[in-house]
Amino acid sequence: MHLELRHLRTVRAIHEQGGLARAAEVLHITQSALSHQVKALEEQAGVELFVRRSRPMRLSAAGMRLLRLAEQVLPLVEAAESELEGVEAGRVGQLHIALECHACFDWLLPVLDQFRRSFPDVDLDIRQRLAFTALPALQREEVDLVISMDPDPLPGIHFEPLFDYSPTLVVPAGHPLTGRGYALPEDLSTERLIVYPMDRERLDVFSEFLTPAGVEPAHVRQVELTDVTLMLVAAGRGVAVMPDWVLRRHAGNPELAFLRLTENGIRRRAFAGMREGDAGLAYMQHFLRLARTDGIRAGRKQG
Repeated sequence: MHLELRHLRTVRAIHEQGGLARAAEVLHITQSALSHQVKALEEQAGVELFVRRSRPMRLSAAGMRLLRLAEQVLPLVEAAESELEGVEAGRVGQLHIALECHACFDWLLPVLDQFRRSFPDVDLDIRQRLAFTALPALQREEVDLVISMDPDPLPGIHFEPLFDYSPTLVVPAGHPLTGRGYALPEDLSTERLIVYPMDRERLDVFSEFLTPAGVEPAHVRQVELTDVTLMLVAAGRGVAVMPDWVLRRHAGNPELAFLRLTENGIRRRAFAGMREGDAGLAYMQHFLRLARTDGIRAGRKQG
């Protein structure tokens, strides 16, 4: 006997509707076509599946066995079909994110909190240990999106600009540089610089400010947590450079002062990298909209 999903749907529909006419309407076929289908199915099975003498029409013992099978199989099939439709429509999927910037957690988490409310069926995750190999991991499909400040052209990878930001020097209130309002690279040659635990080429203070000028700070200390870094700066234990969006919630702290890097300041741009085939997904586009909105808001509050 060769069973198909349409056979199981037929058995279930006739049982639930109590007759061929109403079942045919539910299945969107003619009553004649349904009758032929039932007859062909019974010929395959070699037994009657329905007791036609009863009203409403009911299943025979053999038909009841098929009904139990239908009740087990069809909900699983229908759930899978619904999920696949959601994937095709961009409602269901996976968004595993890697960050090339340590400070991005301060900005990203509120964005993801908004995102999950709109797309609860998208599997969200942050892959923290991939900071130094994020873009290769994106190519290998180990992650789905990378937040990067230094996008490298890679085959099959598409980059979307998110927002501009300003790396900003944080010093203790009353620091001599506060009177000038900005810092030059040589000003940090006598300072203890506190940085996130990342390679130098991924830190704006080195890649955009100190290294091009050939300047080395007096001492470099790595600290992982933003709040700990700012506490150390306030205590006079060093200075730090952070994106302006990180510092927006500390703008009213009287123990800290915020200075531009160079007289005109430095502007950088954050990007989202993704595989080209994922760029048009509905949930990916929604994430980009939220990321841009929150980034722009951060810049306005800080500016």
